[in-house]
Amino acid sequence: MTIDIPGYTPGTYVLDPAHSEVGFEVRHMMISKVRGLFAVKSATIVLPENVLEATVEATADVASIDTKDEGRDAHLRSADFFDAETYPTITFRSTGVRVEGGEFFVDGDLTIKDVTKNVTFDLELGGFGTDPFGNFKVGATAQATINREEFGLTWNAALETGGVLVGKDVKITLDLQGVLQK
Repeated sequence: MTIDIPGYTPGTYVLDPAHSEVGFEVRHMMISKVRGLFAVKSATIVLPENVLEATVEATADVASIDTKDEGRDAHLRSADFFDAETYPTITFRSTGVRVEGGEFFVDGDLTIKDVTKNVTFDLELGGFGTDPFGNFKVGATAQATINREEFGLTWNAALETGGVLVGKDVKITLDLQGVLQK
């Protein structure tokens, strides 16, 4: 299958940390959402001639978690949630890229707290271009929803209303920019 992607440039792209992040969103008290970010520690995107053979590896730094509330961030870093001292990173390694109905999907292994599950991300290829400093880049956004409890993130608190403090489903958004290696 030939897929035409404007500006597609094969090669190996490495992380541009200033323009990359892992975001997440989860229900809070069943009435609103909490959003947060992790810094991307490393990422490599390999784009061969056939985009369906592309690979992605990314690692996020658990200690970098930021939800705009230091008390909550400290709790999320603790053994109740991510246990950042024992499990300092979250990793994703792609196992395949596919197109269905004109949409791109990336399948891969997501590891949180030494629990690895196959997850499918919806992929939006942002495009290719040269920045003002002469670096040729690729940009992409990938989104998936996981059940946090399947990854050992099981802490919760019951509410007087009968609900729970933290929802099970977590929407993950991976925003990456990579710089073509020469």
